[in-house]
Amino acid sequence: MTDQAVGGEHLPPGTAGVPAAAAAGRSDTGPRRDDAAARPAVPAPLPKPATPFERGGPGSARSATGFAGRRRELKELRADIARAGLDTLSGRKGARSRVLLIAGRPGSGRTALAEELLRELADGYPDGVLRATLTGPGARPADTGRTARDLLADLGEDAPPGAADDELTERLRAALAGRRALLFLDDAPGADEVEPLLPDAPDCLVLVVSQGPLTGIPDVRPCALGGLDSTACVEVLARYAGPTRITVDPRTAESVAEICGGQPAALVLAGAWLAARPKSSVADLRQALDAVPLPDDLPSGARPLFRAFHLAHAALPPTAARILRLITLAPDGLVDAQIASALAGCSVAAAATALGDFAALGLLRPLSSGDEADPGTRTPDAALLPRYRLPGCLDALVRELLREHERPAEIQLARARMLERTVRLLQSCRAMGEPDGSPARRQVAALPRSLRFSSPSAAAQWLRSRRGALLDAARIAVADGELDTLDRRLMAALTRTLLAHRGPKAAAPDLYALHGLVLKVAERRGLAREQAAALLNLADLDGQAGRTAQAAARYRGALEAARSVKDPVATVRALESLGETYTELGDWQRAADWFGRALELRLARGEAGAAARLHGRIGGVYVCAGRWGEALKEWRAAARTHRRLGETAGQARAMGEVARVQERAGRPEEALRTCLEALETARKADDGRLQATLQLRIADTLERLGDPAAAGVHRAVGERLLEDHPE
Repeated sequence: MTDQAVGGEHLPPGTAGVPAAAAAGRSDTGPRRDDAAARPAVPAPLPKPATPFERGGPGSARSATGFAGRRRELKELRADIARAGLDTLSGRKGARSRVLLIAGRPGSGRTALAEELLRELADGYPDGVLRATLTGPGARPADTGRTARDLLADLGEDAPPGAADDELTERLRAALAGRRALLFLDDAPGADEVEPLLPDAPDCLVLVVSQGPLTGIPDVRPCALGGLDSTACVEVLARYAGPTRITVDPRTAESVAEICGGQPAALVLAGAWLAARPKSSVADLRQALDAVPLPDDLPSGARPLFRAFHLAHAALPPTAARILRLITLAPDGLVDAQIASALAGCSVAAAATALGDFAALGLLRPLSSGDEADPGTRTPDAALLPRYRLPGCLDALVRELLREHERPAEIQLARARMLERTVRLLQSCRAMGEPDGSPARRQVAALPRSLRFSSPSAAAQWLRSRRGALLDAARIAVADGELDTLDRRLMAALTRTLLAHRGPKAAAPDLYALHGLVLKVAERRGLAREQAAALLNLADLDGQAGRTAQAAARYRGALEAARSVKDPVATVRALESLGETYTELGDWQRAADWFGRALELRLARGEAGAAARLHGRIGGVYVCAGRWGEALKEWRAAARTHRRLGETAGQARAMGEVARVQERAGRPEEALRTCLEALETARKADDGRLQATLQLRIADTLERLGDPAAAGVHRAVGERLLEDHPE
């Protein structure tokens, strides 16, 4: 999480949400029934803001620009970039990227300062700005591997599914080598989370925001932030509340700045509170701040933000305050009107209004990707709903209120509503990947408009922009432990949607994570069939990524789980997969053994076609081992089985493999007779491509037997057939 919204000196936020004044004229007076689990509730409008929050007016939150304070810090940071590093002083070019650190308490405006610096520097780094937040909701350190994978995706680089953190960070460093890019690591807990991500690229620049020093990382240039000076504090208040009230009472404005400790976060909240009350004076603001009760054990440095936040929260109508508290349950800290609506049990339109008001009051940080609908749109495409994050400096404060005001049962119900809404959106998104007029598309057309996507591209855009939050929703559901029926539905819907829109290869890393979650639930609930399926899927992806030994171990686990519930389908799948795995490992005997066990099961189930295929797999393994007699036995068995089934093409192919084995065993005359017999069978099957292959093989054999003329005839026929039957 970051503290950009309320901790920044960009004033007011240029992407503020819908103000209450705009919301007051809307016709929503009740919930829309777009979720069966939604509870009828409409948040009361927030206090009507004064002119600074009215759209397009003088001093509008959308039109105001500027950067109050921190000009000295900006100058120092730019000077640090130009300053020679330790390696340069010794005559060597630095091996790693230069690291700049902006250190300060949450709410000190550290992220806003970083963003301003990035804006000033961006033109000098043609490979762009890469961003990652290293602390998640609830102050959880972000997973390093996931961060590295997301950064690789931003660079357009692939990473194998299930790769270890070290492999992913190494790939990231390799991808950045030779590039000139800015890497912004926001809200870093410490050096341990930063160091693995530092690129070995001297032309890149790394900008880190953290509360403390990055001990252990050499040549870090720190910039420590304290409070804003009095002039900058008053400017913050004036930009939010308008200059008039500040100008007529400058001393009280300075005392408010002192109560806020010079912290931009507290000043923004205080200024927004005053802006929403045009009849209140700066003295009223000071009195209200003084009246906020403080816990006895609250550190002095935390008091300014505590006062300002609790003042803002206390001014919210009860329903709006409840929405704000429940936002802390949003997956990946990302909230839009769909998520807020489901959490609070209100309509999507009402939730959109509340989120816009929160952004205007400095309680949420809007995220702008340039493709969201205007917050005032009543029922926009589900892919275009504006997104927000709760600033990191407010996260702990809001979570504490959630614990105080919401019972555990209500929290779980809110989470269940949110997950159910997510499942429905995923189903709608997946349906948009199917042809127009399909049953799935017709079913989606009957859904409320707020759950529909206008086009397949809009659905794909929604999936792409919410991908991290969707995966986090699955993790939340699994971690809850009491929502296993719902989390299984969610993971199934997400898996199908990823496959529909991204395809197996692109979706593989996310599918690996989902299969791991499915396995966790299956083990917890004793669901052996689902455990076997998850292990098989994970093993397949391990094998594709080259982790063959790990794949073999998982296939064995799947076999054990499948046998425990007498699941023949999963059992034979595991047996065959083990045979394939040991084939890749070059352990021919074990490969043949596992294929043989699968063959026995196929024969017992009367699956002759699969049995013929397995005879061929075993024959191929014996060929690799140089065991010609056993290979001939298996390929002949495959040919007989195909003949019994009436599959003449399969019979011809198997006979062709018999001829190949005979050739390799040093019996070319037998190979020629067998190949001619296979050719006749291929003609009966009318398989031109197979006939061409056999003709060329006959030509090769005749050349070895010393008959070049006959070989030339067969080769000419084979080449002509290849032209007539291209792949």
